[in-house]
Amino acid sequence: MIKKAVIPAAGLGTRFLPATKAQPKEMLPIIDTPTIQYVVQEAVDSGIEDILIITGKGKRAIEDHFDRNFELEERLQEKEEAMYWEMRKLSEMANIYFIRQKEIIGLGDAIYYARQHTGNEPFAVLLGDTIMDSVIPVTQQLSDIYAQYHSSVIAVETVPADKVNRYGIVGGKSISDSILQLDQLIEKPSIESAPSNLAIAGRYILTPEIFKAIEETPKGKNNELQLTDAMLNLLKTENIYSHTIEGKRYDIGNKLDFLKTTVEFALRRKEFADPFYQFLQEIVASHQANSDKN
Repeated sequence: MIKKAVIPAAGLGTRFLPATKAQPKEMLPIIDTPTIQYVVQEAVDSGIEDILIITGKGKRAIEDHFDRNFELEERLQEKEEAMYWEMRKLSEMANIYFIRQKEIIGLGDAIYYARQHTGNEPFAVLLGDTIMDSVIPVTQQLSDIYAQYHSSVIAVETVPADKVNRYGIVGGKSISDSILQLDQLIEKPSIESAPSNLAIAGRYILTPEIFKAIEETPKGKNNELQLTDAMLNLLKTENIYSHTIEGKRYDIGNKLDFLKTTVEFALRRKEFADPFYQFLQEIVASHQANSDKN
């Protein structure tokens, strides 16, 4: 069973400026819960015991979020007991460790920082700006496949064929309805050359051999060390599989998807789902009326 996870969260978040000038993009809340808390919860729900979060300059808020705040807890214990226990739970979710990526030069470089933490064990990777909504946690789905094949596994999702040039795309031999044995990993291929419409979805189980593959991988575009390139190197010496996820991926890395995710999650919250839905209807009706006038 996979017991360790790595969460890369060192990116600058430039697409969310100015909001991310002084706070990590991973701390942007979906209503009242920071994005990275959903990611950590998925790891915990998948049986992960140790989590290493790769941070960078200006990311101290992530560490503070998963640490205890005794003054706040004392005040909550007196007035809001339910919230007190929720805050206590944050610091007890798992054994969470932090290390800084000194220079932001790609996902492959970020993962390389985990080599001492993970040692000679397979480990999960969960991107810190991607939320998964599924009955069985996506990381657990990958862990189950690793237990079957004992090789690296990549989560993928089906995307429109005319948008494959926006993603890392995989290709390979079908093993089952949801599993491919890979022979291709291409970062943002042209629409004509894409081997499939299965896009890498921000969750991985990696064997420790990935670190040697990273060492042997030269930097690519923008002088960055890409994980996709390192996995291509890994493919020369061991099998890699993909699993089409059962669930929905929410990419919080861009503003429009962030807004869509917030709306969807808000409609699931019992305390304000109905009034919020009514508000949305009113907004849509008003927008439509203004469009008709114009």
